[in-house]
Amino acid sequence: MKIFPTASIKQLDAYIIENEPVASIALMERAAVALADAITKRWEDKATPFTLFAGPGNNGGDALALARLLMQRGYIKVTAYLFNTSGNLSPDCQANMERLAKVPDVDFHVVTTQFVPPVLTENHVVIDGLFGSGLNKPLKGGFAAVVKYINASAATVVAIDVPSGLMGEDNTYNVQSGIIRASLTLSLQFPKLAFFFAENQSFVGEWQLLDIGISEDAIEQTDTDYHLLENEDMPYLVKLRARFAHKGDFGSALLIAGSQGMAGASVLAARACLRSGVGLLTVHVPFCNNFIVQTSVPEAKTELDISDTCFTAPADTDDYQAVGIGPGLGRAVETESALLEQIDLCQTPMVVDADALNILGEKRSYIGRLPKGSILTPHSKELERLVGKCQNSYDRLMKARELAKTAGVYIILKGAYSAIISPSGKCWFNITGNPGMATGGSGDVLTGVLLALLAQGYETEIAVRLGTYVHGLAGDIACKKQGTTAMTAGDIVNALPMAWRMLEG
Repeated sequence: MKIFPTASIKQLDAYIIENEPVASIALMERAAVALADAITKRWEDKATPFTLFAGPGNNGGDALALARLLMQRGYIKVTAYLFNTSGNLSPDCQANMERLAKVPDVDFHVVTTQFVPPVLTENHVVIDGLFGSGLNKPLKGGFAAVVKYINASAATVVAIDVPSGLMGEDNTYNVQSGIIRASLTLSLQFPKLAFFFAENQSFVGEWQLLDIGISEDAIEQTDTDYHLLENEDMPYLVKLRARFAHKGDFGSALLIAGSQGMAGASVLAARACLRSGVGLLTVHVPFCNNFIVQTSVPEAKTELDISDTCFTAPADTDDYQAVGIGPGLGRAVETESALLEQIDLCQTPMVVDADALNILGEKRSYIGRLPKGSILTPHSKELERLVGKCQNSYDRLMKARELAKTAGVYIILKGAYSAIISPSGKCWFNITGNPGMATGGSGDVLTGVLLALLAQGYETEIAVRLGTYVHGLAGDIACKKQGTTAMTAGDIVNALPMAWRMLEG
């Protein structure tokens, strides 16, 4: 699914109106019907008190059309406020104002000067239709005061398309007190980029997409760098195995991981790699971890480092199709030297995680020396060590995109809705995963999954999308059994077979 920046949404609307063709007022009516359907499914009681706040633009027009439809569907406590303080309504908002005013017994107020706030109780449902995604500056004055009043109430707040005051992408210089805090956001056709940023969760709340019938041609004709991974697309990315396949057909991978006291990281990554279809796996370990790895992961071979306690000597990678490095590696001086030398010697794609990323944070010039098709898997703090301090999630995403472009690497920025970024700047947001995966070792599991896919010959762009999705899907499967509190990274590994089976099926 495409995610369009607000500027592109305007272009898309214009394309639809011209080419479908459909009048803009008819498109607004479609949106209002979709909104009414969603709201009446959640609040079936006809005595539910609805209070709608409409602004002077098309978002306000949506709210006024919704108020009319709620009354037509038999809701008996619908109150609407239209804020027309400038005397300048959009044409479609004006049309819906006139339509609503003709509804018998309507409780409709047009605010031109002073606003007398209505009483809002915990039983009320407030519909926020003040401003849409086209907003480009913080709310102030009377509108900011209305937002603060709504936020201070005990009412349930439903935002149309986007919470008023929240900008569609960059909210770096926004004023948080002037943004609606919605319990539910009903987004029209597409999610907004701002929905995927942690600092906006308290404004967006739960979000739901409403199909308003935009043609596939219109969507196809409009370009964007942002996409949402979709469940139905993933099975088509999985390579099916031939009847006469053998282990040599599925690649040979090298995992460089672990140090004294950190054998578990190498075990988790190795188990995940084997559970993701790799043909052969070798784990490069210091001597102190050899027995642990061989006992815990008998399907893998081990290759011993010259050191008893950590990674100190680069490995020969000529016989491998992919290399994973970083889980539990440690930050010893000799490990840093070995990592940099390993990067220079390696000709196969690398998955770089954990301590390997932290070392690169101090040796940033080496990022551009990684083999073509390599993947970095940082969480937010690890990314900041690579790109510098970030003001917020939007800034973090933009800096990650710039790093991917300049260094020619793929980046998986881990977190809720992990962002998958290609060297071309394209981004995919992952829909699988849950808060139970916020546990030590979860990233090591992802490293193993990605390493297996690269070793099997998946193109890197496919590997990052499929691997991130499957990792999150395994987490969701584990969560159903263990719950979010008790989940461990080992539970995610154990759920990988079911995740892959679901896609194969």
